Amino acid sequence: MLYICVNLNKMSEVNQHISKLREDFLKGTLSENDVNLFPDIQFEKWMQEAIEAKVTEVQACTLSTVSADLKPNSRIIYLREFAKHDFYFYTNFNSKKAQDIASNNNVCITFFWPELERQIRIEGKAFKASDEKSDAYFKVRPRDSQIGAWSSPQSKKIADRNVLEEIITITSNLLEGKEIKRPEYWGGYVIQANYYEFWQGRKNRLHDRICYTLENQNWKIERLAP
Repeated sequence: MLYICVNLNKMSEVNQHISKLREDFLKGTLSENDVNLFPDIQFEKWMQEAIEAKVTEVQACTLSTVSADLKPNSRIIYLREFAKHDFYFYTNFNSKKAQDIASNNNVCITFFWPELERQIRIEGKAFKASDEKSDAYFKVRPRDSQIGAWSSPQSKKIADRNVLEEIITITSNLLEGKEIKRPEYWGGYVIQANYYEFWQGRKNRLHDRICYTLENQNWKIERLAP
């Protein structure tokens, strides 16, 4: 049996450090009178400003799902495309996130851009993207990423890193000199948004929060208390 000694004093120091962290947000404001009437346009505006500000991993967001046994799961994914209220990402259809979506396709993605003191939450329903969309994206992926899609039994338990490296080597040899087509078990999802929340950090934690809710095909704009 393995016993792990925990340095309680050290843990206490870490907790003390965390509890003392304070930062006022002073970089902007957000008013319901200033935002666009359409949340997809407001999203594109903020995304463009984040790109111009050189936000690190601007396309990264947290995808939250709920499993069949009602357990929440979150992980970082990359947004690969958006159009109107459709947001696309790609994954293995046998992955944990895909299993969750198969049983409950209500999902949420969250972008956090500390450089701008901004956050965007988008709720919606996730559906598999068309084969044409998945094929087109897979085709432009780097070859090593294509091989990775064929090689990784995503979300499955493996003994160690060597198992994965061996599969990659075998797959690389089998596909050498050949065009790599998309595996049937890998492809895209589109999240069709029905709710947006735009968050702008403000002083003394009195943040600005503006939400858009889809009601009868129209977007209702409201302010939320911080």
